[in-house]
Amino acid sequence: MRIDGMAYRTIWPDGEGAVAIIDQTRLPHDFAVLRLTGLEEAAHAIRAMLVRGAPLIGATAAYGVALALRADASDRGLEHACATLLATRPTAVNLRWALERMRGLLAPLPEAQRLEAAEAEAAAIADEDVEINRSIGLHGAALIRAAAARKASGKTPHEPVNVLTHCNAGWLATVDWGTALAPVYAAFEQGIPLHVWVDETRPRNQGASLTAWELKHHGIPHTVIADNVGGHLMQHGKVDLCIVGTDRTTATGDVCNKIGTYLKALAAHDNGVPFYVGLPSPTIDWTIADGVREIPIEERDGREVSELTGRTADGRIETVRVTPAGSPVANYAFDVTPARLVTGLITERGVCAASRNGLLELFPERE
Repeated sequence: MRIDGMAYRTIWPDGEGAVAIIDQTRLPHDFAVLRLTGLEEAAHAIRAMLVRGAPLIGATAAYGVALALRADASDRGLEHACATLLATRPTAVNLRWALERMRGLLAPLPEAQRLEAAEAEAAAIADEDVEINRSIGLHGAALIRAAAARKASGKTPHEPVNVLTHCNAGWLATVDWGTALAPVYAAFEQGIPLHVWVDETRPRNQGASLTAWELKHHGIPHTVIADNVGGHLMQHGKVDLCIVGTDRTTATGDVCNKIGTYLKALAAHDNGVPFYVGLPSPTIDWTIADGVREIPIEERDGREVSELTGRTADGRIETVRVTPAGSPVANYAFDVTPARLVTGLITERGVCAASRNGLLELFPERE
């Protein structure tokens, strides 16, 4: 995607043995590119959310394995790299998927062949993610186009399609294009008039800081709203459809995404607003059926809730406390939206019902 007219991915080899990333903890105030040169730097980038979003976490883990093998391509080095990276984040299934793919390819190879193979496979995972998300965009854009046609024939023919999204599932959460925002980008490129309601997404404000930054630089009309505004907008007919991302989706269509997604799905269901999920297939966990009971929910540092960081009027970046000193804080990072509240899953193979049968219609090889 574009930043001030220049095309970027979120992660790429720098040609000098390192891997470059966009430091997302510095956005939206500073755009900074960092070089990852080894395993510990890659693990830190995932753990500290310099990179985030399930697909990008998977791609970064794959590149992290390649970086680790530069120092130690032995069986012990490979297993240590995979174990270190797997321990960085518990919820997104792409992390495990990418590491299992890397280990499965590399373990049978002689040590002398592993580094070159690892670098090639990490690049392939990144390229595949781009194509998956591009396809999600095309399938999802058809839903936005249909909403535009309904509006054109209704009482508000000149209004844009209003899409509500939660957290950041744009290109910053993937290698390129995004998942939930891929349909938005594709529809925008097709000339469909649209506007995006951007949930701020407390506590880390990925909507206000990342989604808004993306859309602004791409020239897409958008408005940042407090997390609790979505239901009000839906009650007053100001949301035509919701599209969110997912960090893990069960074989039965339950969707685990950033905390607050479940509440948006409840509001959408109550107001008859279609609720879609942008779903790249590596994010499907075919091993589990009950998302509420089986998906581990990450609990993060309470300071993400009790403190806020922003730019002051004189240009300084400052962090301030917003809760009373000593008040306990709970910081659950994700919640699970039951399949019954999901209108459809937008995958690279098409749109399907959020159910086992719906998913198997598109992915029959998983029967």
